[in-house]
Amino acid sequence: MSNEAAAAGRGLPHAWGGAVLRAVMRSVPEDFRVDEIDGFEATGTGEHALLTIEKRGLNTAEVARRLARWAGVAEMAVGYAGLKDRHAVTRQRFSVHLPGRETPSIDGLMGDELTVLEQTRHVKKIPRGALVGNRFELTLREVDGEQDAIGERLAQVAAEGVPNWFGEQRFGRGGGNIEAALAMFAGRRVRRDQRSHLLSAARSELFNRVLAERVRDGSWNQPLDGEAWMLDSSRAAFGPEPWSEGLAGRLAAFDIHPSAPLWGKGELRSEGAARALELAALDAPDAHAMRRGLEAAGLRQERRATRLGPQDLAWDWPGERVLRLRFSLPRGTYATALLAELGPVTDATQAG
Repeated sequence: MSNEAAAAGRGLPHAWGGAVLRAVMRSVPEDFRVDEIDGFEATGTGEHALLTIEKRGLNTAEVARRLARWAGVAEMAVGYAGLKDRHAVTRQRFSVHLPGRETPSIDGLMGDELTVLEQTRHVKKIPRGALVGNRFELTLREVDGEQDAIGERLAQVAAEGVPNWFGEQRFGRGGGNIEAALAMFAGRRVRRDQRSHLLSAARSELFNRVLAERVRDGSWNQPLDGEAWMLDSSRAAFGPEPWSEGLAGRLAAFDIHPSAPLWGKGELRSEGAARALELAALDAPDAHAMRRGLEAAGLRQERRATRLGPQDLAWDWPGERVLRLRFSLPRGTYATALLAELGPVTDATQAG
């Protein structure tokens, strides 16, 4: 499996044509900056210390363990909204349950890898998923490509979006999580925490297969007969319902998106041509095995948008063959979905 952090790395099709660049990302952690967009306001009082932390060269779980040692609490007393990569500079909030205790001095936490930017108190632990999304600043180096062509592609992405792929990190190095999930469904015993990751990987793989078919036939951003729609704001599914000028306007305004299944027990919400495409895309023997395994695990049918609209996409050229991108994405979506529409971008942390 290639280490290119793009849809092409897993043989997935492109929506907007051939590559307009080749580049390298994450040459240094500062080339991949991510700031969480918070999903709630701090109360200022309560049993939980709330810390806004900038980290470099650490993943979220490592920071959580460090916070637990610092506060003298169990790791389960530490909360955070989302997982952030080690090979990046990221900002996110953590909560630490300290009932009846003052927040300890942060001096023992501060260092080159970790900086506490803000601290306050909050009434409850941060739950997973309690964020609106993420702001990205990505610096691509060793860029090969015409600047005009790259600018035109980025303008098209800003105006019309990209396929909403699940990113490579869902599937493990070389896509190994899918093989492991199939083995688990065949009876291999796995740890409880590993089981959750493998279920997510299998579900994501099935979604990507349906989305790949919709990219190939050009319907990833257009309605099919029997379409099940996804609201952009709440991610609630609705329909099918007859195509209308109202739906067309909402689709053009990015208020709604076509959707594809996150597989589980129960009936598909889609009907007609949309359902026929979904079932045809998931008719291979390994897909049937994953479908059965997800149903047996108790997951229920859900939906995910097939289109992703980056917000506030901007770019500049701070140096020769250096492209800097800035944009925001909603939670649960991947920056690599945007990079996939530019061309092969090699992850320097996986090269070699």
